Amino acid sequence: MEDKFETNNENNNENEYEEFCYICRRPESVAGKLIRLQPNLCVCPDCMQRTLDSFSKGMNGMPPFSDMMFFPQDGNPTQNGNQKQENPESGDQQDEKAKNGFHNIAGGFPNIQFLNLGEFGMPETPRVKKKKVKKKQVEPVLDIHSIPAPHKIKASLDEYVVGQDQAKKIISVAVYNHYKRIMSKVEEDGVEIEKSNMLMLGPTGSGKTYLVRTLARLLDVPLAITDATALTEAGYVGDDIESVVSKLLAAADNDVEKAEHGIIFIDEIDKIAKKKNSHQRDVSGESVQQGMLKLLEGAEVEVPIGATSKNSFAPMTTVDTSNILFICGGAFPDLEEIVRERLNKSASIGFVSNLKDQYADDENILQQVKTEDIRKFGMIPEFIGRLPVICVLDALSEDMLVRILSEPRNAIIKQYQKLLQLDEVNLQFEEDALYAIARKAKEEKVGARALRSVLEEYMLDIMYEIPKDDNIGTVTITADYIENHGMPRIEMRSVPQLEDKKS
Repeated sequence: MEDKFETNNENNNENEYEEFCYICRRPESVAGKLIRLQPNLCVCPDCMQRTLDSFSKGMNGMPPFSDMMFFPQDGNPTQNGNQKQENPESGDQQDEKAKNGFHNIAGGFPNIQFLNLGEFGMPETPRVKKKKVKKKQVEPVLDIHSIPAPHKIKASLDEYVVGQDQAKKIISVAVYNHYKRIMSKVEEDGVEIEKSNMLMLGPTGSGKTYLVRTLARLLDVPLAITDATALTEAGYVGDDIESVVSKLLAAADNDVEKAEHGIIFIDEIDKIAKKKNSHQRDVSGESVQQGMLKLLEGAEVEVPIGATSKNSFAPMTTVDTSNILFICGGAFPDLEEIVRERLNKSASIGFVSNLKDQYADDENILQQVKTEDIRKFGMIPEFIGRLPVICVLDALSEDMLVRILSEPRNAIIKQYQKLLQLDEVNLQFEEDALYAIARKAKEEKVGARALRSVLEEYMLDIMYEIPKDDNIGTVTITADYIENHGMPRIEMRSVPQLEDKKS
């Protein structure tokens, strides 16, 4: 019984592992059935085919095997693996030549024999542990009735994102119409709905990326978020333009049909603007915009499966981008100056003249942006034309920063309160303290990202000192503490609570 039990355990352990290709290192579940060349050497069909193709075409300047001449020991040249002899040899003569080192193998390469690689101490068969794949329930293809209405999408976004009502409306309608377009069919009237890609503008820290990340969690659709900073023109170091589609394919579990109905968010799109007064080749600017034109409008592109570069040894597949919604976002620094310059071109003399500094303090000047301003910034007209929907996010005011601190489901204050609850300490903030934090964060001019940096500065001593004393029950952050005029208010636990804790 013990031997049988040990045998079953060994079989179970063997089933948990799988072999992988010795060249491309892909496991059998990805590369397909492996070809076993030696007991300890396996190669996938793709690598085997590439190896045979390289030998047939010749490598490193060598002619292919079909053109090579071989000179065996008897001095008679051979070509194409066939020895040129007028008189065929008998079996005894071939055996005698084989003893002298002449081997006619599989139609015959003279003086060549296959070596037993196991004699050279080859390592054991490479194996990796199998990934436990959860069986997913088979769900129907996209149904128009299962797509939430725009007001429901916005209501879900309101739980996580404060303000930006206009931007949330535009995104909700764009996603809803995108999937209605996919489900609709061209009827007899011949009306075909075209997709409307989106360009999202806004100052840094206003919530562009966070808004799309939240949308990715709420919607059960494949969504890929990538940066445009790593994209370069084809043939240069960096990611190919098609790599954005590869990330979407990976987010869809390599399901091409599911990926073709997904959403791609390209962040930092302003970084690929045309370089001004540059006499060098712009491999990461205008050329990237031109390469993205076919992706935005819709085209069939070849992308690798399970890799981000075409140079990798991975199988390729074709993805149609006609039904993929593209959302491009960027901070577009100095675009405000371009908008102000255009607005100040109006009459400066006479009764209808405008003050030149009337837009100097307008934080939401980007709300008046036009296509000509974006083109002057460095985006080519063909690229702007494929992003017809322009969504501008508002700059965060002091009141919005206070709401961001406390209202969202994943608010920063709630995160610190949960951290101190693990130490059985109640953390509270006075309303004046919240406004003091918001004022300090607004002075840094980096948007909502400054809130955490300000809180980390003032919470450091509290998080360090509280674990020293088990009697602390409540900590209240005051405005005087934030303005460096006092200390936080600390309340101790009552005596019955201490006795309960000791018991």
